[in-house]
Amino acid sequence: MRILVTGGSGYLGTHVRRFFDAEDLSRRSHLDILNPLDAARVSAYEVVIHLAAHLSKDPADAEQCFRTNVEGTFNLLQNVEPNSVFIFASTKDVYGAHADNFDEVPETCVTDYANQSALEWSKLIAEKYVEYYAARRNFRSCIFRLSTVYARPSEGNQYGFVTHYVESVKHRWPIRLPLEGKPVRDILHVDDFSRGCRAFVDSSVGHGLYNLGGGRENALSLREIIDKIGEMIQIEPVFDQASPLPAPVPVNYISDLSRVQHELNWQPEIGIEEGLRTLL
Repeated sequence: MRILVTGGSGYLGTHVRRFFDAEDLSRRSHLDILNPLDAARVSAYEVVIHLAAHLSKDPADAEQCFRTNVEGTFNLLQNVEPNSVFIFASTKDVYGAHADNFDEVPETCVTDYANQSALEWSKLIAEKYVEYYAARRNFRSCIFRLSTVYARPSEGNQYGFVTHYVESVKHRWPIRLPLEGKPVRDILHVDDFSRGCRAFVDSSVGHGLYNLGGGRENALSLREIIDKIGEMIQIEPVFDQASPLPAPVPVNYISDLSRVQHELNWQPEIGIEEGLRTLL
């Protein structure tokens, strides 16, 4: 089975591509999803895992977010072959502040506009393109609204906050926290994300929309994550108390995994301590 990972040289894509022994479509491989000729390459693959995206939340980057995340996705979808599989990496942040209404956030949480950035809004628009073209072109589609997925650092890539905490504790860099580190996130190891992709490919589901994260068993406050890292490597974390970060939106987020467990028989296999050790 030929598998293509867009953004396969990025922070997560590097690990997903190795997991599947897949091929890469990214600017580092001299290919760009904004180039229709490059995007047409997806027609040669039975499975496409679409990770390539512009991930900035800076309002100045709104145009680039919409171009890359919407137009780039559109370019790919035009070329996906019937009966193949297209997996789209969306984000939990499409729910915005609405997610704070739930202890565990289900897929039925509303996504109405609530000051989400262009990043989240472009991902939500792209989800609709995926649903439309999957039905029109008769291919299987999966949308994963990802919670915090973490992985080992890879060369030239900006990493997520879990990996940032690990590196900061190791090197004794001062860590800035919002709300004294009280916000909660469920975290997911990149290999468990890859297993989620494989679970969809191996399933009989035609079109799926799933929250994918660590769930209740892999949820900690930001401060608890940092303290656990410090305990594991016996280094006292250093905090920058004078420069707190703004409160995140939502403040607390834990994925409701009941749908993905029921339909794909998937659940995280790598616990927090085991996952953090892979970063160390």
